Amino acid sequence: MTTRIDGDRLLGDLYTLRKMGEYKTGVHRPTYSPEDVQSRHWLAGRMAEAGLEPEIDGIGNVIGRARDDGTKLLLGSHVETQPHAGWLDGALGVIYGLEVARTLGGAIDVAAWADEEGHFGSFIGSRSFCGLLAEAEIDACRNRDGTTLREALAQAGFAGRQRAVVDPARYRGYLEAHIEQGAELEDTGKRIGIVTAIVGSHRFRIVFEGVQNHAGTTRMAVRKDAGVALVKLASAIYARFPDVAGPRTVWTTGRILLDPGAPSIVPGRAEMLFQFRDTDPALLAKLESELETLVAEATRGPCTVTITERGRSVPQVMDAGFQDALEHAAERHAPGLHVRMPSGAGHDAQVLAERMKSAMLFVPSIGGISHHYAENTEDADIVLGCQVFADAAAEILAG
Repeated sequence: MTTRIDGDRLLGDLYTLRKMGEYKTGVHRPTYSPEDVQSRHWLAGRMAEAGLEPEIDGIGNVIGRARDDGTKLLLGSHVETQPHAGWLDGALGVIYGLEVARTLGGAIDVAAWADEEGHFGSFIGSRSFCGLLAEAEIDACRNRDGTTLREALAQAGFAGRQRAVVDPARYRGYLEAHIEQGAELEDTGKRIGIVTAIVGSHRFRIVFEGVQNHAGTTRMAVRKDAGVALVKLASAIYARFPDVAGPRTVWTTGRILLDPGAPSIVPGRAEMLFQFRDTDPALLAKLESELETLVAEATRGPCTVTITERGRSVPQVMDAGFQDALEHAAERHAPGLHVRMPSGAGHDAQVLAERMKSAMLFVPSIGGISHHYAENTEDADIVLGCQVFADAAAEILAG
């Protein structure tokens, strides 16, 4: 089944959204910031112009509902960004959804989920919609500067609104489009990625407590240097994990803090944020067990060590029939230039998959760059991806 999207209209909406929080060649639009709130109200207006009934709910989700009767297909992603990051991460999928709703008429609902990027928590918008976010968790969420989620919602004007909750009977399923955020498509000369599975992520805070002291007078033999202890653990992880990891496993020490962080003071406290990802639940469990072993070994040193889980997401396999629909559409518009592949990044689709059939489409990222203001995708690939997305949506609805 072939549809016809309007590529100029699609790009025009993406370029307009790009100006809200514009930063160098990218965007700085953190969740519930004035720029993010502006983008949500703008999007609700565009949904109304497209014939949808828009709502911004009590967690900040923007949901445009089709007015016609019958089973719908839900399309979406997110509009907030990482700090000083790219203009397409999330926004692409939301505007694809809007364009497909215009193209296919009354069978498409469109959503922009709140805080996929994790400024306050983990997938709080899509989890709220799926009934997986308790009020107690909302009470506990806060961002890095200490602002609570409740405070941010009040400042954004969303406090007191009801949170939308999914009615699974309304939907045939969920489709999400996204930039790849890696270089596999570009490196292999492909233009469309059909996601087979989305990784799970396990995230931890590891804290070392030693003794703060003078850097010039404290003998090396008696030091309890928390910074050195942290570096030893990080090195041990990078030495041991390759023996346990799968071919696509990744792990990252994303943040290290030394306290007090002065050149003439032996650090008395050190903290690291660590995560690992894979699509295999059994492998994730093995990696966690290995991490616990390494932390236990580290406790035999001069410093105390504590490890705290900061969150985890569950790997999700994408629906096989939806993958087939994406592949059929890709073969019509980009014959031989598509590939099935896992997603190394987390996405709202893995949350929606808890409640309905779900699948994802990728378009190439130039240089594999994302979470940076240099993130970009060729206009031709953006338009091609939306055309494939629209055709796949039409096939699913017709099936």
